Amino acid sequence: MSVSAFVVEVPAAESAVSELRSRFDATAKLGVPAHITVLFPFMAPDEITAHILRQAQSALSVAQPFRFALTKIGRFATTTYLSPVPPEPFVALTTALVERFPMFRPYGGAHDGVVPHLTVAHGGDAIADFAAVELERRLCALEPIRTECNSVTLLGNTSGRWKRMHVFDLPKTDQQR
Repeated sequence: MSVSAFVVEVPAAESAVSELRSRFDATAKLGVPAHITVLFPFMAPDEITAHILRQAQSALSVAQPFRFALTKIGRFATTTYLSPVPPEPFVALTTALVERFPMFRPYGGAHDGVVPHLTVAHGGDAIADFAAVELERRLCALEPIRTECNSVTLLGNTSGRWKRMHVFDLPKTDQQR
């Protein structure tokens, strides 16, 4: 399947989640780093032109860099994830891209609303339960994950492996420079 996705990469979370993701999140084995999805699915990588990249940069230019923390564990039915606090800047990024590219809905429109999250494990209930307990243990042993979003990455998958296609830097204000 040839598809792309806008994500916020979160290297600060790797020490806490990389081993769990490699065991329980199939996308980790396909080259996807620890991330919070902004918009998936997006168009096929071979359809992304310089014009599309300019439109995406324009849409994302409404956002400025922001700080966030990953200290809360969340669950969907068969998924364990870390919730970013605050979630609103991630929702704003998604909203900006959907307004610019209305034919692409988050998760193909399968869910009501947007729940920003960093997936740690996806599978059955037992896997999600195990991962939640292990993740809680790791979060208690480590420093809180606090980081900053300075950019949005466009990942593309044309061969079964995900690769970085483009990085969109968020514009800094004069106070942030």
